[in-house]
Formats: sequence, structure tokens, C-alpha cells
Amino acid sequence: METDKRYPLCWPEGWPRTPQNKVTDSAFRVTQDKAQNNLLKELKLLGAKQVYLSTNIRLRQDGMPYASQRPPEDKGVAIYFKYKDRDMVFACDKYYQIGDNIHAIGKTIDALRGIERWGASDMMERAFTGFEALPDPTAVDWRAVIGYQGHDYFEAQKAYKKARSQAHTDTGGNDELFHQIQIAWEQAKLELL
Repeated sequence: METDKRYPLCWPEGWPRTPQNKVTDSAFRVTQDKAQNNLLKELKLLGAKQVYLSTNIRLRQDGMPYASQRPPEDKGVAIYFKYKDRDMVFACDKYYQIGDNIHAIGKTIDALRGIERWGASDMMERAFTGFEALPDPTAVDWRAVIGYQGHDYFEAQKAYKKARSQAHTDTGGNDELFHQIQIAWEQAKLELL
């Protein structure tokens, strides 16, 4: 993961986004700055290297997101790091506040470290296998396919209809592209509804 992937948010390929109607408040009651510090502490205790926190918040001189910046529309957070020479990623967009999403990742890493502390370290290795930052070769980036980068369902639908029309065989398109657009629209609906 290159440092320029810290901002804007670099959501991991193949990770589903939380649908807008499922985003919620958390009970954490933690500031973004405290959440960032807790996450970094957990990663240090884990032995993580080359840590990159990616959000849609501009970065301070130390490479961490500003805590006082106006919150962006997309509250997603992804943390990239190396663990025992493997690229790892955790991502969270379940909560309305970026600090809460950061804190959720920190709590998850703490829980996984608990597996090691309680004597079942081979289980921790198995658990971490699911968090390796490997792209899903079958995943389709629906935003790239239909040409829409926002989060509004109706605007995405307009872009989908335009892309579908251009890809139709009656207008010079082809069946493969038309099929990809249909799949992309199904993924968009899952995320945006």
C-alpha cells in the first residue's frame, strides 16, 4: 500500500460496503483522535508494520487524518498494514462517525490479539487469513462500470441507465459489456438501498 492511498479513502477491493439504511450510531463515545491513538496502540502491540489509515479526511503532517475537519460524506475507514510479512486490511463503514469506525477496527484487533494472549495463537493465524489484502478477482467495481462515484441511489440509477443504453447491441454496444453493467447495477442496489 502506497502512502498516497491514505487520502482519499482507498476501500479494499472485494469488501462489501454497508448499505446506507444499515449505517447506525455507535455506543462507543470516543473522539476520533482517541480512536486513532487506540488503533495505533493495538497495531503496535500486534507487531504491525507499515501502517496506513485511509479515510476521506485530509491528512496532518504525521500522515494521520485531521480530527477537526468537517466530516466527509463517506465515513468509511480502511487500515492497511503488514503482519508477519503479509499485507493485511481491515475496513469499517458501519457507523455515522469516522472515529467510531476507527474505534471498531481497534476493538476488533484487540479481540484478535486476545486469541493470542489466551493461548490459542494458531487460531489467530487462521483468523487473520481472512483479512489478507488480496483483491477478489471476480469482484466488479460497479462505480467504474456505470461511471458514477457518488452515494446517491437515484443519481447512480441515472448513470446506470445511460451506461446500459450505450452498451446495448442496438446502439453499437456488446453483450459482454451489457452483462457487466447489469451485474454492476445489482451490486449498486445492494450497497445503496
